[in-house]
Parts: sequence; structure tokens; C-alpha cells
Amino acid sequence: MQAQSDAGGEQPRGQDVNLRSGPQMEEYRAIARRLGGDGLARVLDWGCGYGQVSDLLVRERLDVTSFDYRPDAEEGVWPLERYPHLSVRVSRDPRLLPFADGTFDAVLSCGVLEHVEDPDASLEEIRRVLVPGGTLYVYKLPNRASYLEAIAKRAGLYYHGVLEHDRVYTRRSALDLLGRHDFAVHEFRRMNMLPLTLTGGVAARAAQAIWAANRALSAVPGVNLLATNLELVARVR
Repeated sequence: MQAQSDAGGEQPRGQDVNLRSGPQMEEYRAIARRLGGDGLARVLDWGCGYGQVSDLLVRERLDVTSFDYRPDAEEGVWPLERYPHLSVRVSRDPRLLPFADGTFDAVLSCGVLEHVEDPDASLEEIRRVLVPGGTLYVYKLPNRASYLEAIAKRAGLYYHGVLEHDRVYTRRSALDLLGRHDFAVHEFRRMNMLPLTLTGGVAARAAQAIWAANRALSAVPGVNLLATNLELVARVR
């Protein structure tokens, strides 16, 4: 999906930095454990990028369909380069999903919704391919008030909003967007107070500690207003 090689939001130091970052992979594992614990059957990894989250979902014994929007690629089903034991359904259409109505019990958007060309059209398609009462998980949605995004912008680094279709969100705008498409939001969180795309030996050895500290700081009321991301879990009404 657009910028979903990102599958987690940040793009400095090479687009595969998320795969090379121990703390970031800890977050992906937490996301996969959450979905794995929710008793889901058929899951669409919408905008799977390299496929790191798809791989973790499969390890949670979920029935995962990986999908990616690639405007310059040949459409079809192809092995994922980084995870060749998995396949990805590739489309050149930035809106329409090549699946029948009610195909999935859940859809995961991990660092994708903020990059799509037309969020309203994309959410209509997501709702269409979900079963009645199906679940949409939205992770890594950029928080307009993020202090890390503000620092990155001032430092000349990548920040959400620099690319053509990038959007950032507030709690109200995120709830309004999902609500317009008959999604009822059951969970809302502000998450990620620390930078996670850290590479190198120290970050790898301290990945679990960094992730634990990040989770603890993200739970502090008031402080978390400046968190990097918004997370939402919503169901089709």
C-alpha cells in the first residue's frame, strides 16, 4: 500500500529501517499477539509492505491474506521478497480491493491509513470486505500533536505530512473518519512516546527494555497527548 513498506510510519535511514530495528519489531510482535489473542479467523493485512507483520500474524496461527498497493508492479499473487514463504496479492488500484464482500473477519492497517490517496474510499472498501460486525485495527496513525514529529520536521528528517498524500490526525478527526463509514470505535489509545526505529547493537540488546519503557510512558495521562501515534479498534455497525 502507499508507503506501507513503512508498515509502521517512519522512513528515514532506508525504507527497511523498521525491519532492522529491534524496538520497532517488539511493537510489531505486540500487535500480532493482540490479534492472535482475539480469536480471529480470516485477517487482511492491508498494505503489508515487506510482510513483517504478516509473518508475525501467521506465527500466531491466523489465516492471513497479505495485500499491497504497488502502482508500478504487475498485478497478481507473488512471493514476498523478504518472506518468500508468504505471498502477497498486488494491485495497481489505489482504492478498490480485489476481494468479495464479507471476505474477512478483521482488517489490519499498520502504518497505512495515513498514506492512502483517498481515506474515505479506502474505508468504504474495507467495510465492504469485512463481515458484519468485523473488526478494523488501526495502528501507527500519526498524532498531529506528536513531539517527535515536530522535532523531526525541524531537524529536516522524515515526518508525516511531507509526502503528497500524508495526513496526520487528532482523536476527533480519527473518530469522525471511521464514524463516517459505519465503524464504531471501541478502543482508542495514544501510543509511542519514544522513537522506535533505532538500529545497531545497543538498540538490539535493549529492544525489550525500550519497548517496555515506551509502553509505560504511553500510559501516563497528559504526557501521552504528545505521543507519536493513535491506535483504534473499531467494528462495523
